[in-house]
Amino acid sequence: MSELSARAEKLDAADELAHKRAEFVLDEAVYLDGNSLGALPANVPDRVADVVARQWGALRIRSWEESGWWTAPERIGDRIAPLVGAAPGQVVVGDSTSVNVFKALVAAVRMAGEGRDEIVVDATTFPTDGYLAESAARLTGRTLRPVRPSEVPGALGPRTAAVLLNHVDYRTGRLHDLPSLTSAVHAAGALVVWDLCHSAGALPVDLDVHGVDLAVGCTYKYLNGGPGSPAYLYVRRDLQPRFDSPLPGWNSHAEPFGMRGDYAPADGALRGRVGTPDILSMLALEAALDVWRDVSIASVRAKSLALTDFFLECVAQYVPAGRVESLTPAAHEERGSQVALRCPDAGTVMERLIERGVVGDFRAPDVLRFGFTPLYVGFADVEKAARTLGGLLA
Repeated sequence: MSELSARAEKLDAADELAHKRAEFVLDEAVYLDGNSLGALPANVPDRVADVVARQWGALRIRSWEESGWWTAPERIGDRIAPLVGAAPGQVVVGDSTSVNVFKALVAAVRMAGEGRDEIVVDATTFPTDGYLAESAARLTGRTLRPVRPSEVPGALGPRTAAVLLNHVDYRTGRLHDLPSLTSAVHAAGALVVWDLCHSAGALPVDLDVHGVDLAVGCTYKYLNGGPGSPAYLYVRRDLQPRFDSPLPGWNSHAEPFGMRGDYAPADGALRGRVGTPDILSMLALEAALDVWRDVSIASVRAKSLALTDFFLECVAQYVPAGRVESLTPAAHEERGSQVALRCPDAGTVMERLIERGVVGDFRAPDVLRFGFTPLYVGFADVEKAARTLGGLLA
């Protein structure tokens, strides 16, 4: 047994989250792609079977009331709220991340007022966020200004209406400074929208503490809600009376069953609802969130940093010098829960890794991405992944 293998065993034996692994459906593969799709929590299949057979099959329409379907978006939102540092009543679940980005950004521009004619967007953002920002700018008659996150403070001014940023860069795993960037946006009199897709469930976010205006995120990565599980929208409590959604629907109406011709928005975060909720996927998500009942985000963050530190150490020892380059910052305060390695033949390398039971993913043109979900990834997994990568690249 190598020194690194022995250390991995000791680290796993001391891991306070090690017991959570049994709550997921896993096999012998080393699964390091939870930053794209989280593993299946073991309690979800039975819960979904009940939703289908009893709630839908037997109760049918009665389940909107008797099974709590109607209140699911805000009920599940309140379960996600602690994971992003929000008090109850500020998170609503539904629609996709893309739809929620659009709602939040247009609403932010409307709240900023007519005197501000510019939207700032992260130039390195996930492409969809950029597309939506451009569409929101056209819709609201604003100018779009893409800048790198580090350049945001210098780009802000009296023209800035809203700023759309990613908490963690999806390519590199770089963690952006949410507190200081939020403060800079507010100092300029603008509103900020944070995309939390690659941070929620992996590290502290503290939306309320830092006064974030609006935030969105998916639930199928570190929250393990399942493929295409509904996203969520956070609207800070004091902004809710002013939140003017560009997608008003009957589900966000103050009298949803009044079927009135004029629109009157509901109170609170419910203004973020649009149409009929996706009940099957929403209740699968609700079941998946059970794995968080006895877990603190602080412990998850501590293990995430330990896992990524150990992986980088193992890569340095196992992979021939010069064969890969880490794009992920070494500093803990700048690192999310993934490691991105630049490798000239990354696509082929990832295919071979997967064939050998190490599952990560590839981002063109040359990036190997490895996501570390602390609830089910162990240190032995990390050591095996790096050793397998080293063997392929030797």
